[in-house]
Amino acid sequence: MKGANMTRQVVITKEEKYYVATDIASNVASQGLTVESALSNLKEALELYYEDDDISNEVTYPAFLTTLEVLA
Repeated sequence: MKGANMTRQVVITKEEKYYVATDIASNVASQGLTVESALSNLKEALELYYEDDDISNEVTYPAFLTTLEVLA
C-alpha cells in the first residue's frame, strides 16, 4: 500500500468504556478509550491489513450511511 491513499467509511460505536471503530468494507475493527484513539488504532490496523496488497488499480465507490426504522 505504499504511496496509495484511501478513504474509508467507518462506523464508530460505544461499548461500555471503549469506542470501537470498524471499517465498513473490510470489517477491520479497533478500539480506544476515545473516538480519536479508536480511529488512530483503526488507521494503523488498516495500514497493516493492506500492507502487502496492490491496491493501485482498486476501484472504490462512495458509500453512504442511513437509518431505517423497523417495527419490533
